This record gives sequence, structure tokens and C-alpha cells, in this order.
Amino acid sequence: MMKIAIAGATGRMGKMLIEAVLNTADTQLVGALEHSSCLQLGEDAGAFLGKKTGVDITADVAQALSGAQFLIDFTRPEGTMAHLAVAEKTGTKMIIGTTGLNSEQITNLQKASETLAIVFAPNMSVGVNATFKLLEIAAKMLNQGYDIEIIEAHHRHKVDAPSGTALKMGEVIADALGEKLDDVAVYAREGHTGERKEGSIGFATIRGGDIVGDHTVLFAGDGERIEISHKSSSRQSYAQGSLRAARFLQTQVSGLYDMQDVLGLRK
Repeated sequence: MMKIAIAGATGRMGKMLIEAVLNTADTQLVGALEHSSCLQLGEDAGAFLGKKTGVDITADVAQALSGAQFLIDFTRPEGTMAHLAVAEKTGTKMIIGTTGLNSEQITNLQKASETLAIVFAPNMSVGVNATFKLLEIAAKMLNQGYDIEIIEAHHRHKVDAPSGTALKMGEVIADALGEKLDDVAVYAREGHTGERKEGSIGFATIRGGDIVGDHTVLFAGDGERIEISHKSSSRQSYAQGSLRAARFLQTQVSGLYDMQDVLGLRK
């Protein structure tokens, strides 16, 4: 039985994760974290489902992690870093889907992974990670004569852009082409931009409504277009991928992994 704590317990993703843990035979909910100003502090974490779990929502990180083997965290960068500091002390392995981390915060993850097992991925969906592999293959085949654009769409509440998944797609493609994304990425176009620079990877961002997450990579050549897309209709796929990541970490003592490791797709 995997003992799991959930960060951001009252958010859209947090609720989906709690429901997934409660409905999975080999997992047990032992902690539910929220920020100190959350109005639901002290409530049962399963109240939104009409269930009594015996786990109260708390802002006390140490309390939430005291009996947890794993913490699943889809929150904000500053929250994730605060949770990481406590997880290092309690030995709680982390599954992190938080996006928007800066280079210093990623360095902190790398340092922590020297003694703590962590899965850090911009998208926990099995389908998205299969898409990453397809993009790697496509980029190697379409490495001449094709312009590459990445289009992503998310709900109006998302605070970072481009999405972590879109950036990861760009990194996968750039790596397959022998480039660094920072050297070839174009994140905005406005006014008289001139002709498209050969070898660049463009990004377009859409925010609106309740879109869970749509990503399309366009390989545009002369006389043809190839599109590789993944569209999410529910956060359930992220939740199930997170539990799969937790099972992977059961046998890991330390190290920083992503879903390519979890799924055995690492080349």
C-alpha cells in the first residue's frame, strides 16, 4: 500500500489526484496540503466527494508528510520548493508536475535528488509522453525542408506560457536536431517580423475557457504538412500517470527522473 500526500488538495488537479488515490487499490491517502489562507483548512480531504477519509486539509507541511512515502505536487514553483525542503527531511519521495520553475529552482531539485528520489515532468500523461517519443522520431526524419511550429491551448486560469509541455516538446525536437532550444526558439511575433528564420522553432499560445490542454506540433514543408497532436479532455490522465510514477519510485532510493524513465522510453 503506497501512502500518498497531495499538495494543492482543493484545486482542480488536487481533487482529481485525491479521487484517483481513493479509487486505487494499492494507494492510501495520508496527507492533504493547502496554503495557509485556504478556506477549507481543517475539512476532510474527501468532503468534495461526500467521503470521509480521516485526512484533514492542512497548511502544515511536516504534518502532511509525517506518514507519507510520496508527495504528489502540482502547485506553484514557490510552493513546490517549500514542500521539497520538508520532504528532504522526512524522506518523502516526490512526484512533481509543477511548471514554470526557473533555473535556480531546477538546480535545487537536482541537488535534492542526490539523496531523494524525484519524478519531475511537465506532463504526467502517458499519452503525452508517447507523443514526445513520436516527435523525436519525426524531427529526425523531417530535419530538412520543414518549418516547425508548436501550438498550445489551455484554460483561462493557467499562469505560465508557453506551457511546460510545449517547452518540453520544443526541447525534444531541438535535441533530435542537434540544437539547444534556447538558440532556436521564437516565442512571440508582432509587427514587421521579416521572413521566418530557417531552423527556428515557433511557439503560439492560446488561453481561454476550460481547455484542459491541447498541443499540436506542425511540420510544414513545401506541398505538405504533418501534424502531431495530443488533446486532453480530462485531468484523469495526469492523475493516473502520477500514480504510475509513484510505483516507479518504490524501487528508487535517489535520483531525478521524468516520465520517459517511468515508461521505459529513455534512449
